[in-house]
Amino acid sequence: MRVLTFTSLFPNQVEPANCVFIHQRMSHFARRLGNEVVAVAPIPHFPSSLPWTKYRRLSQVPYQEEIGNLITYHPRYLLIPKLTMPLHGWLMFAGSYALVRRLHREKKFDFIDAHYVYPDGFAAVLLGKVLGLPVIVSARGTDINLFPSLWSIRPMIRWTLRNVAGGISVCTPLQDAMLRLGLAPLKSQVIGNGVDLERFQPVERAQARRRLQLPESALIVVAVGGLIERKGYHFVIPAVARILPHYPSLQLHIVGEGPWRAKLQSLIREHGLEEHVFLRGSQPNEELRYWYSAADISCLASSREGWPNVLLESMACGTPVVATRVWGVPEVIVSPDLGIMVGQSVESIASGLESALNGAWDRGRIQRYAQQRTWDHVAAELEQYFRARLNGVSSAHA
Repeated sequence: MRVLTFTSLFPNQVEPANCVFIHQRMSHFARRLGNEVVAVAPIPHFPSSLPWTKYRRLSQVPYQEEIGNLITYHPRYLLIPKLTMPLHGWLMFAGSYALVRRLHREKKFDFIDAHYVYPDGFAAVLLGKVLGLPVIVSARGTDINLFPSLWSIRPMIRWTLRNVAGGISVCTPLQDAMLRLGLAPLKSQVIGNGVDLERFQPVERAQARRRLQLPESALIVVAVGGLIERKGYHFVIPAVARILPHYPSLQLHIVGEGPWRAKLQSLIREHGLEEHVFLRGSQPNEELRYWYSAADISCLASSREGWPNVLLESMACGTPVVATRVWGVPEVIVSPDLGIMVGQSVESIASGLESALNGAWDRGRIQRYAQQRTWDHVAAELEQYFRARLNGVSSAHA
C-alpha cells in the first residue's frame, strides 16, 4: 500500500518529541512488506510582527526532512492563533494542496491517512475529494472530546466524519463519540497506541537515580506531561501536601513544560513544597525511561485523554501507575495489578498515591503486560484495517 500520512502532529527538527506516537505508528507500518509511507506535516506561518514565539520557532523547520525511515514534507499555511480556528482546516488545505497533488502524481497513493479530526482530517478530506483519494482519519482525543463543543467547528467535524472511508479511535469512548457525530459504524475501528520497547525498558533503580541525581532513599512519584490545566497538576500538588506527613521523604518530579509553569510554581510555594515538588522541564523522549525507572509510582491526573502513552511507557519500565479514570485510561489499566484509577480530586488522588506507595507491586508482571502492546503489533492491526476499508471502498464503487 502507498500511503500519504497527513497531520500537523508530527516530529520535526525543532520539536523532535512532538507526537512521536504518530510517527511510531506509521514508521512501523511502513516497515511491513509492501507498504510505503510519505508524510506531509503542515507548519503554520503567520505575520512576524505577531507575538507568538512558538510559531516563530517553527519557521526554522525545513521544508523537507527524513525522520527515521519516513520522508517528511512541511508545507506552510497561514495561521493567526485564536482568530482563524473556523478557517484552520481550509487554510491547511490551501497551503498543502500543490505539494500533495505533486506527490500523488509521483507516487499514486492508495489513500490518505489523516490524524486529528479537525483541522487536519477536515483538510485531508478536502484534498481527497479534489484528488479522488479515500481518506481514513484517526481521532486522538481533544479533537473529539472537546472540539465538538465549539459551535464554530462542530459542523466541520461532522462533515469530516461523514465523508471519510474509515475512522480510527484510540479508545472506545472516542469511538462512541465519533459514532454520535456521524461516523458510520461499519467504518469504525478502535486501535490503541503501542510502546517502543527499545526506548522504554527498566533501568536498575539506583542507576537511574544516580543518573538523574535523585536521592536513593526517597519515595519518588513522577508525572510526565505538558504543564497545562488538563493534566491536573493543580490536584496532584495539594495531594502530595496532604500525604507528606506520612511520607516525609516523598518527592514529586513533574517532567514537562508549558504555560502553567508559573501557576504551578506558585502552588508549590503556597503549600511549602519547594523541597518536595520539582518542575523538571521538557526531557528528550529517550530519557524518560530513567525517570520512570527511578520512580516508585508514576501519576497521570488528566481531565481527559485519548490513549495516554505515558501509562504504557511507565509500565514498560516496570513502574505502576496512578491515573484518573477518564476516556481511554481503563483500556490501559485493565487490572489492579497494573495500577490504581482515581477521580480528579485532591482527596481521590491522595488516597490513590498512598495506596500505591503502600502496595506490593510485581514490577516484572507490569513490564510483561506492557510488552504485549508493541508498535509492530499496532502496525499489523492497522494494516488489516486499512485493507478492509480499501476493499470496502472498491466494492462500493464497483
